[in-house]
Amino acid sequence: MKIIVDGFGGDNAPLAVLEGCAAAVREYGVQLIVTGDEQKLKQTASAHNIPLDGIEFFHAPTVITMHDDPVSLLKAKSDCSMAAAFRLLKEGKGDAFVSGGSTGAIVVGANFIVKRLKGVKRAGLATVIPTIKGCYLLMDAGANLDCKPETLLHFGIMGSIYMEKVMGVKDPKVGLVNVGAEDTKGGELQKEAYALLQKAPVHFTGNVEARDIPAGAVDVAVADGFTGNVVLKLTEGLGSMFSKKIKEMFLSGASGKLAAVLMMGKLKDFKKAMDYTEYGGAPLLGSALPVIKAHGSSNAYAFQNAIRQAKNFVEGGVNEAIQASLRQLAEAKASEG
Repeated sequence: MKIIVDGFGGDNAPLAVLEGCAAAVREYGVQLIVTGDEQKLKQTASAHNIPLDGIEFFHAPTVITMHDDPVSLLKAKSDCSMAAAFRLLKEGKGDAFVSGGSTGAIVVGANFIVKRLKGVKRAGLATVIPTIKGCYLLMDAGANLDCKPETLLHFGIMGSIYMEKVMGVKDPKVGLVNVGAEDTKGGELQKEAYALLQKAPVHFTGNVEARDIPAGAVDVAVADGFTGNVVLKLTEGLGSMFSKKIKEMFLSGASGKLAAVLMMGKLKDFKKAMDYTEYGGAPLLGSALPVIKAHGSSNAYAFQNAIRQAKNFVEGGVNEAIQASLRQLAEAKASEG
């Protein structure tokens, strides 16, 4: 399997990208194409003794930054590392794509270069987030601020398939993020989406309130991008706050330090469970070819896991399963008409 990696996507690129790539080749046996300024990539690898076995470079002289207009990926920055990676993916030079770069640019590249799966009007950003019981998939996490009911239906179907095929969750529970559990709650978008999800080929459990999501009430939380991004950012903020408070508690006085020593194993387990680097990245579900968005601040371990995620996406036949499910949905709708 060959995976294309944006060598200059992310705050810690290209060093963290190359270190993660080398680890992924070693651990998962994948072949990689890394795009970007070839001279800088080789110099970085040489300076840090990073082995390049299984890694080839594709020269792309510029970088699209978080401050650039995402649409510039198509023209003004068409020679950047991300644009080159998307074109290679479109041309069939690789099986999947990973980048820690601009989310907006990744959405533009997926929609206009790679295109979407047949029947999918909006590709959605699906983020895996820890819960008390394990994890859940939040979709959409910010790619589509305005959505139609049919879009949320597709999010539920695609998210369910991803959780089963990649995360190994059998018969994932799908919930619609809302302000109440009753089916009468929410605006017209939520009410119409609720009705569609009830008939969908997923294990739909109804509406789910935000406070119940961290407790593991659902495996897939469906929302428009605006709502989903608020849930995501609030979760990140609370996680950071709890981490700081716990650290303060265990570092205050002799008793706190003693407790920290006694609880060290449990604290490490907790930190690992809450660590986003364990999940690697967020797939852009609905894209015609596998696209994984790594966190902008990803370290080498996060990039390694993002590449693993891309590998599992391809091997799990996620897009094929999504396409088959949407085809069945369209046939059922046509027979009803």
